[in-house]
Parts: sequence; C-alpha cells; structure tokens
Amino acid sequence: MTGTDRPGPHEERPDRHRHAGPSDRSDHADGTAPRIPLPRASVEDTGNALPDPPPAPEPLVLEHRVLKSLLGAWALAACSAEEATAVEEHLGDCGPCAEEALRLRDAVGLLHPEESLDLDPGLRTRVLESCLGRRPPRIPVPEWAVPYDAEWHAPVRLRWFDDEGPVSRKTTVAGVISHLLAVDGMVGLALGLDDPLGTEVRVPRDPAHRTEAHWRASHFPPTRAVRTPWREQTHELIRTVSFAGGGSGRLPVPYGTVPVPGADGPGSEQQQAVELPLRDSMVDRAFECWIHAGDIAHAVDYPYAPPAPRHLHRMIDLAARLLPGTLAERRRSGLATPPRRLVAAGAPGRSLRLEIEGLGGGEWLIPLDSPAATGSREHEVAHVALDGVEFCRLAAGHVSPEEAAAGQDGDREAIRDVLFAAASLSRM
Repeated sequence: MTGTDRPGPHEERPDRHRHAGPSDRSDHADGTAPRIPLPRASVEDTGNALPDPPPAPEPLVLEHRVLKSLLGAWALAACSAEEATAVEEHLGDCGPCAEEALRLRDAVGLLHPEESLDLDPGLRTRVLESCLGRRPPRIPVPEWAVPYDAEWHAPVRLRWFDDEGPVSRKTTVAGVISHLLAVDGMVGLALGLDDPLGTEVRVPRDPAHRTEAHWRASHFPPTRAVRTPWREQTHELIRTVSFAGGGSGRLPVPYGTVPVPGADGPGSEQQQAVELPLRDSMVDRAFECWIHAGDIAHAVDYPYAPPAPRHLHRMIDLAARLLPGTLAERRRSGLATPPRRLVAAGAPGRSLRLEIEGLGGGEWLIPLDSPAATGSREHEVAHVALDGVEFCRLAAGHVSPEEAAAGQDGDREAIRDVLFAAASLSRM
C-alpha cells in the first residue's frame, strides 16, 4: 500500500462500523476483552517528534553594587522574581548585605505591621453607634409612665364635657395630633425640655389656650408632617423620665389656672394654679390618648381595644382621686349641692362608694363634703357601680352623666354630684 493509499487520520475505514458477530469473538480465544488504545495527542497524528521542553531561564548575574541597590526593593517585595532570586542567592554569600537586608525588613515591618486576624476593637463601637442611631435603646420606664408609653402613639380627636353639657370640636387627625403635641409640651416644659410651640405661647397656659395658639400659628389644615415632631417629643419624654428615675414622679406639672371666688364676694375672683405630679400627669396623657383614639377607631369602624387592665386601673384611680377636688370646685361655682356636714381635714366624712366593675376595677370611697376629708364606710351615704370603660368614657366627657349606665343606691343628690364631677374632669 502506497502513501497515497493509506487512510488519513480523519478518514474512516470501511469496516469500522461493522457489527460484531460470533466470528469476532472467536479472535480472542482466551475470553479477554480487546485492548482499546488510549487517545493520542494531535502531534502524534502528524508523525512529527514531540517538542522539547522549554529551557530553564538562566539566573541573573549582577554585580555587587547592583544587588546592594536592589535590597530596598527586595525588602518591599517590589522586584521581579529573577531579581529576588539573585538577591537571595547573594545574601547567602555576603554577610554585610545580609545584615542590611534584615534591617530593611525590620523597617518595612514598622512601616506596615502585619495585620491581625482578630476583629478591629473599634468595630463593635461603630456597629453599636450605627444601631443606636437607627433605634434608640430601651431604657427601663418607670411603672407609672408605662400606660402613657403604651398609648401615646394612637391618633385622636377632641370631645369633652363642659360645666353643664357635652362639647365637641371637629378637626382632622393631624389637627388632633397638633393638640397632643401642644399639651404634651406642658409635661416637657416641667422636665426642662424645649417647648414644641416655640414662641407661639410665651407661658405654659392651659391646654385649650396652647392648642388654639398652635393651630393659629400652623398651616391649616395641618398635614401628617406634624406626626414626626409629636413622635420625637413623646420619645424624648419617655427617655427623660426613664433617665430621671422614679423620684421624678413628684415633679409638679402646671396645667394653667382656674377662677375661684375671692374673699370679698362676687366680682373678686382669683386664679388658682392647677398642678398634677408627674406620675399622675403621665397617666393623664395615656388616658387622653386612649379615649380619643377610640373616637377615631369608631369613625372608621376599626376595632380598638381598651388598655391593659393594670393601665386602666391607674387611669381609674387617678380619676377617683381627682373627684373630691373637682366636686369642691363645682360647689364653689354653684353647680353642686352645698356640703351637709363639714369635718376637719383628715377626719372621716360623708362618703360615696364608687365600685368599678370589670378588669382594672376596684372600689374607692369618695368624700363628699370636703376634699381634705377621708372616705369612710361607716359614713357611706350612696353607692354607684359602673363598668371600668364606661366610667372612663364618663370622665372623658364622651357620655353624659344622665346616660351613664350606672347602678345607683342611696342619696340621689350625692350620686348626681359625683357623676357630674366625673364628667367635669374632661377638657379640651
């Protein structure tokens, strides 16, 4: 067969795809499988010899002065691989250059010390600062501020009870939040915080005065932009009382003044300051947030549950403790019956037993003839039973005394005076 007749490397032989038959197996009498050759490199198909491996690079042969000038680059690992090999071979033969190389390596270590695998000690501080910037830390809140902390965020609208009947003031939700911002600012002023109203009100007058002044000074109608300063102020109030601790609960919070009859008879009225201790003022703020949030929920047919029982009990307790003083103020204004029997301060006197039913309820003995007297079961002349939420609605001015679903027994005049006094606790 000549070279032209030999099949090329990519030509197929005629019998290459012939199917194996019984005669094929007879070629291997020993039963072994035929040997299959390994694939060949493409160069083998050409018949040419394999190429020789590339020669190893010849080492650099440099003069001593050149190698000495490369010591700095070698210490910084800034020279080529061939130069580094030449320098390292030279250091094994030249003592002065070896000492100089060690000094240069030490100097490089001082300029760029080896980095530790441990985390940067300042990393924890930076992470904490970033986290605290996004979410303030949870500082323990005094027990008497917990109700306000739980209720402050709800939107509200304004309704209250005047001396003789219910009063309502329609506004937007943003306008109501402006009202809360103004009244909460009175608590903030007592704590030494900035007045959110700025120069709109020069003195911390009563809540209605501050609210009207804020409404006049703001854009009308107020927008939802008022929500952010209100939230920030509330966070600041909670943080401040938390840092101040439980002793700050006795700090007085002014709520304006009320007129009282003077000693010279009609026409000689004087202004009497109205103050609440901070612990009661925080409960008052929680009470207002909850009551008015219920108004908004009712308007949009949204279910809104009452506060937690322990918070509700604090609100009821505050209202019950304020009843004797409110009853005395109504009596001075001629809106309640005169006292039947005056007693010395601290002595037991005629009392009404206020029974609040449901979660958060209890019993309170309300002195009728003098706010300085003490309630006494022996001198009980009337008994009133109310559901806890119903009593709070009465104290908020959301239900009239005549419509309050109350179980009554005893002196009718005393019951009427106490129910009207409870409704008079409400304000704008």
